[in-house]
Amino acid sequence: MEDWNRNNPIAQFIRKRRKALNLTQVELSDTTGVGLRFVRELEQGKPNLMTDKINQVLLFFGHELTPTPISDETRRNLGG
Repeated sequence: MEDWNRNNPIAQFIRKRRKALNLTQVELSDTTGVGLRFVRELEQGKPNLMTDKINQVLLFFGHELTPTPISDETRRNLGG
């Protein structure tokens, strides 16, 4: 069983962005449509089988999952 890593880049990114917008975890959960438990576990760096496996493959190529800003065009296509 892998340890949780509160300092992983995705956990840090989500936590930092949420706090910058003065959102609580409950508000982020409601706004994004994901469960509060998921938000809490994400910010605490709980390992996820899928992302762990993706990173396992990406690490072979010297990469890992990281938050990447989307373009304005992509944002418009998503309705944002």
